[in-house]
Amino acid sequence: MTLSGENPSFVLKKVNEVTFEERPIPKLTGPRDVRIEIKQTGICGSDVHYYTHGAIGSFIVKDPMVLGHESAGVVAEVGSGVTNLKVGDRVALEPGIPCRYCDHCKAGFYNLCADMKFAATPPYDGTLCRYYVLPEDFCVKLPDTVSLEEGALVEPLSVAVHVSKLAKITPGSSAIVFGAGPVGLLCCAVARAFGATTVTAVDLVQARLDLAKQIAATHTFVPTRGDSAVESAAKIKELLGGKAPQFAIDASGAAASVNTAIHVLAQGGTYVQAGMGAPEITFPITEFTIKELTAKGSFRYGPGDYQLAVELVASGKVDVKKLITHRVKFEEAEEAFKLVVKGQGVKILIGGPSA
Repeated sequence: MTLSGENPSFVLKKVNEVTFEERPIPKLTGPRDVRIEIKQTGICGSDVHYYTHGAIGSFIVKDPMVLGHESAGVVAEVGSGVTNLKVGDRVALEPGIPCRYCDHCKAGFYNLCADMKFAATPPYDGTLCRYYVLPEDFCVKLPDTVSLEEGALVEPLSVAVHVSKLAKITPGSSAIVFGAGPVGLLCCAVARAFGATTVTAVDLVQARLDLAKQIAATHTFVPTRGDSAVESAAKIKELLGGKAPQFAIDASGAAASVNTAIHVLAQGGTYVQAGMGAPEITFPITEFTIKELTAKGSFRYGPGDYQLAVELVASGKVDVKKLITHRVKFEEAEEAFKLVVKGQGVKILIGGPSA
């Protein structure tokens, strides 16, 4: 398939139905806007959920929507007020624009803005297209040592950075991460970068744990099917020489993982929920209370997270390239989504439309 239009876009029309459409080239709407030519885009679990279900919670696809939000590209046009970027600069795209005026935005928690315009979240189009427009302060310039492929993975890495900052992981500490998908793997890597000397990855799939060991994990654990959360927690502590971790991150959304995390944490420990699962679960409130644990939710990313993610890649402290298992051309985007639906690969990158 040859896509020769000015702004070819990969569009979700309805559940399990996608197509390529020619969309208008987006215009700069403000003096500080920049237009980016998209070069690499990763497939996120939310993209796949919209593809297979047509909705995530109250966000329902009612009209055709361009997919994708994990992207990097090259600046193609700048507004008259842009001061920090120029045409030709390579950037990672932070794909959510807050209102900038609400109490959350003013307090520095713009990821909690109720009026967030987030790429590939209904009704807003995503980045699987040739051109996309963002304000300059939501484009992070990539150093020469960071590739565009790595730039696309800055988005999930920023999620992991936000999680680890919320946990307040400290040097010399022990952290445990439940779920070794892309975000879980990156949480392991960021925990190590933040100074944790023991990082345990938990998953039911051994191949994912093997990758976690390559990336950052010092220990791995496969739960025994049928074990209770208490039994799994006891086995994890035995693996760690009887020492309970101070920090736990759930990147799976599985109720069993949430319960095991609470049972395995040390007294006074911190738990952060990153993965999405069932809307409601049974929670070990007594264990949580008598340990005086702290629990936090984590949603997307906030001020400084994208910049820190880029710096972690540039410094070599986090190697995101190890997550890339497939690279496909833009015209093969549908096949790439089908691979993810089948559970194949870890992170699949889709190239931008060819000229």
